[in-house]
Amino acid sequence: MDGNQTRIDFDAPAVLRKWPSYEGERRTDSTGPYLIVDATLDQCIRELMAKHSLARHLYEIHTEPQPPLIPAVLSAEIVAELARLRDMIKAV
Repeated sequence: MDGNQTRIDFDAPAVLRKWPSYEGERRTDSTGPYLIVDATLDQCIRELMAKHSLARHLYEIHTEPQPPLIPAVLSAEIVAELARLRDMIKAV
């Protein structure tokens, strides 16, 4: 791997959290998202991607930041891109 490539540690500790919802929308008047899974980034990505696509916006993954690609809180949109990237890396 040369200096221009970025590594992602999919074995890093992470937690999958879900926001309380009402009729498919986040309840922002709640105390915040609650814990679903405490595992690795890879396992949390798998769990989130297994959720129905219409409900994924209710979830987020919290992990140690891995600049420049991994912020501390990953939205469903970022997770979908990471899942594709992870699958491409494993296919090589």
